[in-house]
Formats: sequence, structure tokens, C-alpha cells
Amino acid sequence: MFNHTDGAMASQPNQALPHGCQLLNYRIDKQISSGGFSLVYLAHDENGLPVAIKEYLPSALVLRESGSLVQASSAENLNVFRYGMKCFFEEGLALARITHPNVVRVTNFFRANETVYLVMQYERGRTLQDYILYHKKEIKENFIRRIFAEMLGGLREVHAHKILHLDIKPSNIYIRLDGSPLLLDFGAARQTLTQEKSSLTPMYTPGFAAPEQYGHDRDALGPWTDIYGVGASLFACLAGFAPQAANQRLEQDKQESAKKLWGGHYSEHFLELIDWCLKLDPLERPQSVFVVQKALLEKDKVPEAQKKTSLLHSLRNKFSKTKTGDR
Repeated sequence: MFNHTDGAMASQPNQALPHGCQLLNYRIDKQISSGGFSLVYLAHDENGLPVAIKEYLPSALVLRESGSLVQASSAENLNVFRYGMKCFFEEGLALARITHPNVVRVTNFFRANETVYLVMQYERGRTLQDYILYHKKEIKENFIRRIFAEMLGGLREVHAHKILHLDIKPSNIYIRLDGSPLLLDFGAARQTLTQEKSSLTPMYTPGFAAPEQYGHDRDALGPWTDIYGVGASLFACLAGFAPQAANQRLEQDKQESAKKLWGGHYSEHFLELIDWCLKLDPLERPQSVFVVQKALLEKDKVPEAQKKTSLLHSLRNKFSKTKTGDR
């Protein structure tokens, strides 16, 4: 579980905590994934129950060669590291308040070894990315609709708590053994850190990140940002790979529509939904997760909702041009 990468940070490899290392009442078993921002371990609590523990360890800022203590790699990086640790801790605090069957459960968070740890419920299964690779472009539409409709129920709860995920992609959608999806590995703290401290390499996943994630205006981000990631993940289920990166699309949009690529193989409404979520202009996308979830559950509702969004966008443009002409 929790196979992921945190983004494109240039880094030196950090030494993982060794087998048997004790963190409060948790004993580290082994490292199970890594990225530029954190390491994730399989551990067991005092009752022998498995948990996943995420360690805040941004490799561009800190270096741990041996032992357990984390140290900033330079005096300049120390303040940035501490700021990121604060964001990571606050995100853990917010996530711990969320109890939803389709959102990874944060059961504890604490400071140790000069850094922060999040303790999460350990689940068995595989990522949607692994599922896509195994089934090689032969995933049934009904399966995709069910997985995403359930996952979006969790994302709605996340948004209700004023949290954005900001890293939705198939490798962050986990499918349990019973077939239910789980949304994991939130990127909000990473996004905050790299937007506030522009000296860091931005941390997003090309192809799945929305255009507004490439800027430094946090106010531009919203539910529509996560919805772009949902659209890109839906696209990947059909294509087996991510859409063209949004920053490249802004310069020269070569992204073919899902409707053109798979017309006749999947329902028209389903393909229209994917194209709608992948609009470059945030205002042209669905503005709430509820709208996308409803479209997945009710196959004939997408065009009408999309028309309303397009109409509002047209009116906004017309109004904007009128105001400009009046000046």
C-alpha cells in the first residue's frame, strides 16, 4: 500500500528508519514507499496491529545519513523545512477530523526526531494505477463509474472540511480487497510549501495537475483544481497514460478529446464528462465534486449541467468585455 512519489524534487537519498526502530508505541517494520517529500513505513502498534506511518522528510531540504534525527542540509533550508513541517502537521490535524470510508484514516500524528509523523490505518489491496497497468486499456465503464463515484463521496467530505487534495491521480486511488476505493496521499501541504517558498521545485504530477497549480496564486485553487485531477485520472483509465501536461497545453494544446478518441467504445455522456473536467479554464470545469459524482451516477445528466457552466462562462466573458469597453 501507499506506493507513490511526491513530485519532482531534486534530492539526495535519505536513510530510512531501520527495522525495529521505536516511535512512541509503534515499531517500524519496513519502508514501503518513498518520494521527494516523505517516506512511508509499515509499522505495528503495541497490540501488533499494522499501521502505515508517513514521515515528513523533504529530501531537497534535509539529509539523514544515519540514526533517526532529521537535520536541515543547510542553514538556509532550516526555516523552509520548519515551515513545511508546520503545514504537514496542520494537514494531519485536519485529516484526523475526517472519518469517511473512502478517505485514508489518520489515527494519530506526533513530533519526533525533529520532524513530524502521520499514523494511518493500514489497508490491503492495490492502486488504481496498478489495476490500469494490469488490465491494459480494457477497463469497463461501469467499473470506472463505480470506483470514481465512491471515491468522490470521500473527496466531497474532504472539501467540506475546507481541504483540497491537489494530487489526485491513479496511484493515489487505492482499491481495497473488497473493491472499495480509498483516497490517499494528500498534497496540500506540499503545494502550500512550494507556493510560499518559490525557491523549491514545484511539486505536482505532470498530466494530472491543473493549470492553476503551476502558478503561485493560492487563491486560484479550489474544488475545480481537484476536479481536473479527477478528469485526468478518468482519462488515464481509458488511455493507460496521463493527458498532456497542463502547462504544455497552455502553450500548445495537443490534447485530443476523450469523445474523439473513444467515441463508440464508451458512452457519449461519460466521454463528455472527462472532457468537461479537463477544461483548461477553471471556470469552464464542473465547480463542485457533487456535480461530477451525480454525472457518474446518472448517465444522462452531463450535457445539461455542462451547458449551464458554458453559459455562465460566456456571460462572464461578455460582461468582462463590456466593462473593458466602457473604460
